[in-house]
Amino acid sequence: QLELVESGGGSVQAGGSLRLSCVVSRHTTNRYCLAWFRQFPGKEREGVATIDTDDRVNYADSVKGRFTISGDNAKNTLYLQMNSLKPEDTAKYYCAASLGACWPLISPQYFGYWGQGTQVTVSS
Repeated sequence: QLELVESGGGSVQAGGSLRLSCVVSRHTTNRYCLAWFRQFPGKEREGVATIDTDDRVNYADSVKGRFTISGDNAKNTLYLQMNSLKPEDTAKYYCAASLGACWPLISPQYFGYWGQGTQVTVSS
């Protein structure tokens, strides 16, 4: 069983930065995929980025060059550094985990463990 707890959301002006954190509880498996998703009101969750246990990363086209996913194994923490934020990045952001390798498609169907979400609001 994995538990995930996000923090770091908030309000920022366009062009600003935020860093989201997600503490992941320990698990016995050696291989897993961690991800960030976001959800706009009335829409399904949208994949943002993934990172696997070999630190290979994958990003949605909409955030490439602006967002960076990373992990700190010593702290069991996943991060999402968000720069050059735009009003259209406003959403609730979730971290997620799956056991095994990451899939090329960042889709919520592959993830069985979720955090509670943290709101990010970008004003123009």
